Amino acid sequence: MSLLGNLLIPAVLFFALGFLARLVKSDLRMPPDLAKMLSIYLLVAIGLHGGFALGKAELAMAFSAVLWAIVLGFALPLVGYALLLATRRVDPLNAAAIAAHYGSVSAGTFITAIAYLDNAGVEYESYPLIMLAVMESPAIIVGLLLASWSRQKLLATAPVAGAAGAVMNNGGDRQLARLLHDAFTNGSVMLLIGSMVIGAVSRPSAMEKLFPFVDEIFMGVLCLFLLEMGMEAARRIGEFRKIGVVLVSFGVMMPLVGALFGILVGQWVLGFGVGGTTLVAVLGASASYIAVPPAMRLAVPEANPSFYLTLSLGITFPFNVVVGIPLYHFLATLFAAA
Repeated sequence: MSLLGNLLIPAVLFFALGFLARLVKSDLRMPPDLAKMLSIYLLVAIGLHGGFALGKAELAMAFSAVLWAIVLGFALPLVGYALLLATRRVDPLNAAAIAAHYGSVSAGTFITAIAYLDNAGVEYESYPLIMLAVMESPAIIVGLLLASWSRQKLLATAPVAGAAGAVMNNGGDRQLARLLHDAFTNGSVMLLIGSMVIGAVSRPSAMEKLFPFVDEIFMGVLCLFLLEMGMEAARRIGEFRKIGVVLVSFGVMMPLVGALFGILVGQWVLGFGVGGTTLVAVLGASASYIAVPPAMRLAVPEANPSFYLTLSLGITFPFNVVVGIPLYHFLATLFAAA
C-alpha cells in the first residue's frame, strides 16, 4: 500500500483531525477519562483476539517470540543510549530516560499497524501480540539501570556535588525494588496478558459470542483513540524548540534503527511472514508514551520530561503512524523477497 493509501485510512485521518483541531485552537475536547477507557478496550480486544489465535499456536514458537522480545527490550535502550551520548548534546541522565522509551513499545502504534495490515488484506501471525506484552518491562529496567549507573558516574566525577545529590541517589536506590515491581505489574501489561490468557483458555463457542465486541467496533474505537492522540501530539509541538534539531533527528532515526532490528528478528530469526515481520518492526520502532514516562519521572527526576514526552508522542508516534508503518511493511516485503 502506498503512503497516500495509509493516509486515507479513517484511523489515521482521525489522528490528523485531532492534530489540526489543536493547532487551530478548536474547543474540541475529549472527556478526561475517555482516553483511558478507549485504551482499556483496545488492549482487551487485541488481547482476546490474539489469545484465541495463540490457543492454537505452537508452544515452541511462542517461547521463541518471548525470548526475542526480551532481547529487543534490553538491546534497543542500550543502542538509543549510545546514540544519544554520541551526539554530545544530551547528558547521561536525560539519555537514559529517553532510551527507556525507545526500548519499550507503543500499543497505539501497534494497534494502528494491525488496522493498516487488515485494511491492506495482509495476514499476520499472532505471536507479535505476546512480544507486545513482554517488551514493556525490560526497557524500563534497562532505563533504571542506565540512570543509576549514570548518576553514580556523575557523582564519582564530581564528589563536591553536595549532600543533595547523594540523598537523591540513595532515595533512587531505595525505590529501585518498587520501580522494578511496577515495571512487571504495569496495568497495561497485566491487562493485555490477562486478556490473552482468557482468549487462549476459553471455549471457542464462548469466544464466538465476543467477536462482535472484539472485531466489529474495534476500528471505531481506534478512530476515537487516535483523535485524542492527535490532539495530545499537537499540544507538544510547541516544545520542539526546547529539544533541538539533534533530538528531533533522533526521534526519526531511532525508529528506523529499531525497525531494522525488528525486521531482522521477525524475518530471519523467527521466520514470520510479511505481516508478522511488519508488526515486529513496529514493536522495534515504537516508543512508549504511557507506561514509561511515570517510571522515569519518579526514578530519574533530573531528566527533563518535555524531552522524552515530546520525542515519543510528538515526533515518533506521528512519524510511525503516517510514514513508518507503510515503510516497514515495504521493507519487510523486500526482505521476504530477498
